[in-house]
Amino acid sequence: MKIGLFFGSFNPIHIGHLIIADYIAQFTDLTEVWLVVSPQNPLKQKNSLAKDHDRLHLATIATENNPRLKVSSIEFTLPKPSYTIDTLVYLKEKYPDKTFTLIMGSDNIQSINKWKNFEKLLEDYDILVYNRQGYDQINPDYLKRVHFVDAPLLHLSSTMIRERISQGKSIQYLVPDVVFHYLENSNLYKTKKKT
Repeated sequence: MKIGLFFGSFNPIHIGHLIIADYIAQFTDLTEVWLVVSPQNPLKQKNSLAKDHDRLHLATIATENNPRLKVSSIEFTLPKPSYTIDTLVYLKEKYPDKTFTLIMGSDNIQSINKWKNFEKLLEDYDILVYNRQGYDQINPDYLKRVHFVDAPLLHLSSTMIRERISQGKSIQYLVPDVVFHYLENSNLYKTKKKT
């Protein structure tokens, strides 16, 4: 069974994430795509990150009706910060019958040389790369196991969604309906008003 691993903070998950994950699940040779909710990306600031289980819950309710997509909390049990290579080694031991492929945006492939043990990643794993606006497609010789996919893209980010929520603006249509209704009725990402 070939599993695609789509790592992310999903802070919060939005339709852009789901369009990419579902496209890759349908139009490549992968059996499933697992959305791996990362507790802390070592290359990103943690200050605007919602609690792990809140982000996991939103990703789970967003994907629960799609049999091609699964949500994983595997990194919640691993040492922090999360390093992709450590997670892959753990998954390979836990699921020896599965083959894992990384899924990432073209922005990440350009900075992969900053990742822990990136040489081992590039040598041992296939990587599917979807284009990100503002990042050129690169494919130097050392990226032999890197394959580009032409997934549909939206100019949408979790940062934009958090900003809209904190400004009291609607995020309807930017996230799945179930996520929209959950966030409407919660305090997640809302700025506390001073009294």
